[in-house]
Amino acid sequence: MHKDKPRFVKRLDLTRILTIVLTVVLGIGSAHAATISTISSTVPANGDVNPYGIAQVPASIGSLVAGNLLISNFNSSANLQGTGTTLVQITPNGDFSLFAQIDANSLPGPCPGGVGLTTALVVLRTGWVVVGSLPTTDGTSTTAQAGCLIVLDSKGNVAETISNSLINGPWDMTAADQGSTATLFLTNVLNGTVRGGGQVVHDGTVLRMVVKISGDSAPSVQSMTVIGSSFSERTDPAALVIGPTGVGLSSDGKTLYAADSLNNRIASISDPLTRTTSAKTGATVSVGGSLNDPLGLTVGPTGKILTVNGNDGFMVETTSAGIQTSKTLLDSSGNPPGAGALFGLVVVKGQGTYYVDDATNTLNLLH
Repeated sequence: MHKDKPRFVKRLDLTRILTIVLTVVLGIGSAHAATISTISSTVPANGDVNPYGIAQVPASIGSLVAGNLLISNFNSSANLQGTGTTLVQITPNGDFSLFAQIDANSLPGPCPGGVGLTTALVVLRTGWVVVGSLPTTDGTSTTAQAGCLIVLDSKGNVAETISNSLINGPWDMTAADQGSTATLFLTNVLNGTVRGGGQVVHDGTVLRMVVKISGDSAPSVQSMTVIGSSFSERTDPAALVIGPTGVGLSSDGKTLYAADSLNNRIASISDPLTRTTSAKTGATVSVGGSLNDPLGLTVGPTGKILTVNGNDGFMVETTSAGIQTSKTLLDSSGNPPGAGALFGLVVVKGQGTYYVDDATNTLNLLH
């Protein structure tokens, strides 16, 4: 019995290696033609640009309407990164409204550095909206500060901020929503990056946060646990910071996937809802191939992992076994084409994949 266990582990490792070799060497993951519709501009009246986060509204409550898309803007009208303060709500038909404009000077709690809304955005069934802030004062990484999570009610009013030494540059987020409780998973990209001055450091984290929701009271934090660590990250003059970005939870809750951007890799963390220790950088699901600085990540209804590349404007579909099955060009603007254009995306059954394009400041639908 004791001799069989190591052989079983080796077989699993060889299977994983084989899928990676097939993907990279044989070129599995052919390019697909796309039908893309522009739904709406994402620019509100104050001129904020660079849409980053996107989340579908699960239930109608307050100003939120079920099926609409909520979007966070990272840049101000001056196009300075880490200074965007607005959340906009857009219907699938393209009707546009401002959901919230957050004043850094009137926050009800601490948020080191102020407001710069990131890809970290979730909308809970109870109507609470949680969005990450990674703020700067001048759009450069030298002034980036830890930020916080900002919690808004269903009418767009800021109810609380959540800041802690474990929250340091919240960059993306997903949630397991149980109604009276919710489990948030967020990536952090500022642990040692500013001090590193452009050099790669290995301090990026994935944090699990459990919050309790009771009546009209703002969610209260019950626990915080680092379940992923040692991810590569660095500051970047164009992208501000590059590190672990998109996260997505499998439908059975047994696996959390994370986009390990600097290593062109999709990582997996097992037992994310229950584990009590860090999985470090997790297991490798897929690496290389069509992946090219994967940023946004989501898990579709069929279990496919969808990632969008920061370097070339492609979306890549990958199975949970690590096979890259297709890639689709979503943005061809710029030089090089598609560079830095894509972040948040969400799959809506029966409609397609909604994604934000910060090169054109639009919400788009791939269908």
